Amino acid sequence: MSKKTWDSIFKSLVRDRKLTPTERLGARVGYMGAGFLIAVQWTIEPLLYILGFICILFQVIIRIQWNLVALNINGLFAWLKHFFF
Repeated sequence: MSKKTWDSIFKSLVRDRKLTPTERLGARVGYMGAGFLIAVQWTIEPLLYILGFICILFQVIIRIQWNLVALNINGLFAWLKHFFF
């Protein structure tokens, strides 16, 4: 298949739309949270885990991804329990 054919196939699969300011803010905060979760792998600091989960939770609530909201709330509660007890 030629490159034009692949391009037309991919364009038919993707919706072209602009992100709202809230969605852009959520994406940036989510990237920051993912960065915290990556950085914490070397420190195992519970506060960084908590901060990372809160940031990612903000993003997935904005994007209305309820399965990921449930997973992030679970991780957040686990690290809060670890931090306080």
